Amino acid sequence: MFRFAHIEYLWFLLAIPLLVIIYIAYSSWRKNALNRLADNHLLQFIFPDVSYRKPFVHLTLLSLAIVFLVIAIAGPQIGSKMEEAKREGVDLMVCLDVSNSMLAEDLSPNRLTRAKLAMEKLVDRLHTDRIGMVVFAGKAFVQLPITTDYAAAKMFIKTANTNTVGVQGTAIGNAIELALESFDYESATGKAIIVITDGENHEDDAIEQAQLAQDKGVVVHTIGMGSEEGAPIPLYRGSQQIGFRKDRGGNTVVTKLNEDMLQELADAGGGTFVRATNADAGLNSIFDDISKMETAEFGTKVFTDYEDRFQYFLGISLIFIVLDILIGYNKSKWIRKWGIFNVKQ
Repeated sequence: MFRFAHIEYLWFLLAIPLLVIIYIAYSSWRKNALNRLADNHLLQFIFPDVSYRKPFVHLTLLSLAIVFLVIAIAGPQIGSKMEEAKREGVDLMVCLDVSNSMLAEDLSPNRLTRAKLAMEKLVDRLHTDRIGMVVFAGKAFVQLPITTDYAAAKMFIKTANTNTVGVQGTAIGNAIELALESFDYESATGKAIIVITDGENHEDDAIEQAQLAQDKGVVVHTIGMGSEEGAPIPLYRGSQQIGFRKDRGGNTVVTKLNEDMLQELADAGGGTFVRATNADAGLNSIFDDISKMETAEFGTKVFTDYEDRFQYFLGISLIFIVLDILIGYNKSKWIRKWGIFNVKQ
């Protein structure tokens, strides 16, 4: 298994586009300044040994050196020893609604972002439990199979958005069905499903699936995102709001929390319904119920030893730096002979 000991340092790779932009701006300014001084033929006569293409070579070498240096600083590691670790906990599947109605801003900053922030806090509270995630709109699919890899769970939570599922709608039943298929029923560990949605426009057998879950010993909890008064769905172009979503008749669409359906869904699944607010997304109280469930010991393969591999990337970076120094900026004799960097007349 490959990992970074300090993955946050990879943000420094954003310096590469900035470096390219600075180079382009400087090259454009320099070219205009030289053109005001003399034409190309006269410049070749005045500066016969100056290469006009080597700066691009230096930029390429410097960029590659920075890339490998940043990777080295981030601490690349390879798992060298795998052992089976014994854990004791419950299995938890979270079904997250990513339909357009989750962009309504009756929760701050919007329903979906509020739900994702709450899920990240939930992951922080997990220690030996396993977690998975199903995303749904008009269709559902497993975004994260059940796992103890909490870093991966957070990554998938961050990337979930309204473009994750191409079909609009609210297929809660399909989401619960996929969540049920993700559990290992040979294990005696407690199992629970948390459905996070506004419950609007649900279009399948959600109640029947919740009852089926309870028959299998799986508890279904629901968290309602939104308000009964509802809110319009904003439309953005970049960071600029350009209006609100409208129906075919040209009327602004107002999306409301379907609290009655979510309460019925939780009742059918033997769980709890909680309405989210800006102060509390509801996961804390549900997690308290989950923590009381029966736990069971299970084994999972984990890497216990990692070996550093930063030295390889650091070495490659130094090679590019040395090449950058050796090349220089003027035309060398053999380059002038072969005309590699000559400007075409």
